[in-house]
Amino acid sequence: MPSFSTQRHVRFTADQMYALVADVEKYPEFLPLCTGLIVLSRRSHGEGQEVTARMSVGYKSIAETFTTRVVTDPVARHIEVSYLDGPFKRLANRWSFNDDPAGCVVDFFIDYEFKSKLLGVMMGGMFDQAFRRFTQAFEDRAGKIYDPPSTRITPSGQSSPSS
Repeated sequence: MPSFSTQRHVRFTADQMYALVADVEKYPEFLPLCTGLIVLSRRSHGEGQEVTARMSVGYKSIAETFTTRVVTDPVARHIEVSYLDGPFKRLANRWSFNDDPAGCVVDFFIDYEFKSKLLGVMMGGMFDQAFRRFTQAFEDRAGKIYDPPSTRITPSGQSSPSS
């Protein structure tokens, strides 16, 4: 029964990182394995929102779609994702974001199990690797959105020239 947890220090603020994770519609633009996302419903939930979304994931010839409920809490800077429908027996993940002097600490946890043992064998390792890259994908996205053009880091690790 796979699960993964990480705590990562990033140079962006907790509010910035929270905003990126809460913006589920943008996931197909940068998130590993995410090939599409449709918001099915959105409603207020306390200070935040409750979003029901259908995400499509794929790799090579394997494609799956699942539905989750995403509950955001901007005051606590916490996001809770619960599973509604799809190829999993269970899927739950949590994000929390806390400021620290150099930026913030991102806590990420995910727990999942596929309904089908065969699908678990076929996709389990790939999902595990993707989940391990999620926090890096969000940090990379933060750099593209929040860094001024003159300080953006290129893939070679060098600062790019001012635009």
